[in-house]
Amino acid sequence: MLYRLREAGYHLVGDADGSDIVVINTCGFIEDAKREAIEHILRLAALKAEGRVGKILVAGCLAERYREEVFRELPEVDGLVGCGSFHEVAHAVASAAAEGRPCLFPPPDATPLEASRLVSTPRFTAYLKIAEGCDNACAYCVIPRLRGAFRSLPMDALLSEAALLVKGGARELILVAQDTTRYGMDLYGKRRLPELLEALCQIDGLRWLRLHYLYPSDVDSYLVDVIAREGKIVKYLDIPIQHCNDRLLGAMGRRGGRRQIEALVYALRTRVPGVALRTSLIAGLPGETDADFEELCAFLHKTRWERAGVFPYSPEEGTRAAEMPGQVEAVTRHKRAQILMDIQRDIMEDFHKTLLGKTLDILTESYDRQTGRHCGRSWADSPEVDSRVFFTARRRIAAGTFARVRITGLHGDDLLGRAIVT
Repeated sequence: MLYRLREAGYHLVGDADGSDIVVINTCGFIEDAKREAIEHILRLAALKAEGRVGKILVAGCLAERYREEVFRELPEVDGLVGCGSFHEVAHAVASAAAEGRPCLFPPPDATPLEASRLVSTPRFTAYLKIAEGCDNACAYCVIPRLRGAFRSLPMDALLSEAALLVKGGARELILVAQDTTRYGMDLYGKRRLPELLEALCQIDGLRWLRLHYLYPSDVDSYLVDVIAREGKIVKYLDIPIQHCNDRLLGAMGRRGGRRQIEALVYALRTRVPGVALRTSLIAGLPGETDADFEELCAFLHKTRWERAGVFPYSPEEGTRAAEMPGQVEAVTRHKRAQILMDIQRDIMEDFHKTLLGKTLDILTESYDRQTGRHCGRSWADSPEVDSRVFFTARRRIAAGTFARVRITGLHGDDLLGRAIVT
């Protein structure tokens, strides 16, 4: 959307205050995300009322899911751009500027996948989206309805985009999709993530290749071999499992069960030395009993994922799970999520203690003049969701540069260290 707006002649600014038109790209996946999006819209509506913002357009999943409600409940909104019309954002902006009220909702999978882009992350880190949509149809999830069927980008297009990103300064590429392990099924008739990874690793100048959103039952031996063998692939894997109880996983439409998940964790720790594993867990799924929750707590203690995101179940209208019997009360869902987060915080602290005294490669992201400290990330940390490493150095280290840092201490969820002069 940024690229298409710039190509249409619009001047992009970083601050909404004073802008002629604001486009808010929203999430509509779970209740917290919806609330955050609505609060942001209301903040901008207040600026609009003061004459400090011109028009407001809402794009993305919230618009796609609640198109009628947004216009009815938020009259300050001047236009909607659904998930299938991102490529028409310049048209929508022009219509709103001309006092129209655009409402663009073609089928969710109508958006062309191959398109030019502007990178909004720091130049040294970029996301590479390898597919759009989802075919998994998990009972608690609305993504397939909002984003359409799973569609892979052609491998040649991805390799060209990755090469351009690296040429532009990217040292780290983060592969994302709703399900990265399914990559290629629709285009090539088989999963081709391993081949894509091997080809990406041939790009000169790329240092880190990080993998997110691997579906646990589809991580096969070939993929594990490639991850273990290729030095550019960061030994960090994001594998959302959601739960460990076989009955709940089956009810939610998840493939595989506890035994398969435990076997995968064992295989990865055995065949990929030093791997840092991240997962996502849902507390309070429909039908989750006290015994089921205790099983999940014990599982987390046993498998000891280095990183984990924990979410209280959000009953979303239009999903099968929202209509299931055995709905867990909201207060219980949130209490269980907090217990899991407390367990995970202890596990993470134990992991961080194993790093004390070790020297790690840290991707430097920023420097604070007041404290004289740099901030960066290790192989075990993805941007914004994981820990950070704060370290000192004899000289200032440029952002995007890798530094050798000896870990000297802990500070909350983060690490402290000192750069080693080489």
